[in-house]
Amino acid sequence: MSSLFHEVGSDTWFPDDLARGPWDPNALHGGPTAALLARAVEPVLAPLQPTRLTVELLRPVPVAPLHVVARLTRDGRKIRIADARVEHDDRVVATAVALGIRTKRLTVPEQPTERPAGPEEGSEPDRSLDPYEAFHNKGVEHSFVRGVFGEPGPATDWIRLRVPLVPDELPSPLQRVAAAADFGNGISGLDVMNELMFINPDLTIHLSRLPVGEWICLDARSRYEPDGVGIAVSDLYDEAGPIGRSVQSLLLDGR
Repeated sequence: MSSLFHEVGSDTWFPDDLARGPWDPNALHGGPTAALLARAVEPVLAPLQPTRLTVELLRPVPVAPLHVVARLTRDGRKIRIADARVEHDDRVVATAVALGIRTKRLTVPEQPTERPAGPEEGSEPDRSLDPYEAFHNKGVEHSFVRGVFGEPGPATDWIRLRVPLVPDELPSPLQRVAAAADFGNGISGLDVMNELMFINPDLTIHLSRLPVGEWICLDARSRYEPDGVGIAVSDLYDEAGPIGRSVQSLLLDGR
């Protein structure tokens, strides 16, 4: 089985074609980049539970060797903060800041656990006319229960990885969320990519708990403003119920 990245040196990874994005075949989708950064910060935060991941996509991440570095910036028994960066040719192309919180068994009030209809009730979009293989059409599986690619407006989509992030390693729950959450702007776009570009230079994920299982659901909606700025917000679920929320700032421009 292939993977989204394979190692070519110490902490250096080369992307597979399946990690590419829909805007440019020579640049990565934000999801694999976010998942790679998540993988880097997880051991630094351990044993605390990751509860926030903020990714800054500083420039197009190329299909080229990528060096990943992580460090602990705030240590503690209850709270930890770590950051990570992705470099290409000594230039930083993406960064992340992650927050971890200790876990403790407590009695809490009962709360709603409703979620959208499950992935078995959704449908896979037709990708037969896509110009090339990339993350959005071959790297993940989609099961839409509301909306679809190319249909403007809010959408609800179950997403799971088709391949591992790196060889011989099961993706962690945080990596699965990071890979899926970057789809919020793409599935809920208000244009079918004919007139407008709606690129997200960032991604922030807040989690009340880590997901269980392979499927991550995004209930996503976007808003565009006439000054060229937008936002995409996604409620996140696994098959047991709500797990958190993700938000993306949007750079809007004409095609």
